[in-house]
Amino acid sequence: MESVDYYAALAALDWQIELGADECIANAPVDRYDVPSPAPKPAAPVVANAPSPAPVMAEDPVAIARAAAEAAPDLDGLRAALEAYEHCELKRGARNLVFSDGVRGARVMIVGEAPGRDEDRVGKPFVGAAGQLLDKMLAAIDLSREASVYITNVLPWRPPQNRDPKPEEVAMMQPFLQRHIALAAPEVVVIMGNHACQTLLGKRGITRLRGDWTEAEGKPALPMFHPAYLLRNPAAKREAWADLLSLKARLRNG
Repeated sequence: MESVDYYAALAALDWQIELGADECIANAPVDRYDVPSPAPKPAAPVVANAPSPAPVMAEDPVAIARAAAEAAPDLDGLRAALEAYEHCELKRGARNLVFSDGVRGARVMIVGEAPGRDEDRVGKPFVGAAGQLLDKMLAAIDLSREASVYITNVLPWRPPQNRDPKPEEVAMMQPFLQRHIALAAPEVVVIMGNHACQTLLGKRGITRLRGDWTEAEGKPALPMFHPAYLLRNPAAKREAWADLLSLKARLRNG
């Protein structure tokens, strides 16, 4: 190589170094963006007879409901416990908690099934068309929610599109209903509809159960047709009237 070529090549090399090209070109390309995998961690030593870690238990919504209900000292406390209960999905889609209506301490406690649209809007049970029919039925035997009847439902929140209650929803609300009956302390309980019968009696078939006195939560109980059923089946009002007379006689005779 002539001296001119040597010095020209040396100057070109210095210029490349100033630009930052300070490494030789390898035979194979190098991926500068490749992140090497971390070295595997050594396996933990096996200890003979070592205790197994305790399993993580999921929250039991029914057990939580039972504890909250049992801790309620009175009806106001029970309502507060229901308002604080966050494990029932129905609460997220409802406008209002439908707790009760009528007279606390009344001789008669009526248990319905679940709030509808009107009940959800107002926050009281039996205020729609079925509620108006119920008021007429009670008035026929000299009872009223303003003076002599206390009313609640199995579910305190409206199911979407008024669908039937799901078994898991009823199971969560059952401890609250049981405590509700205990705190209200009625003389008799009127159980209206199949879902209320399933919850309090453990059986369904309202056309077979209605009219026969039984016991629910330690109280004399009378299964009856739900007023909403009577609106759909007016012919059943004859049986409902017989049940109302039975209730009136029970109250009269103590």
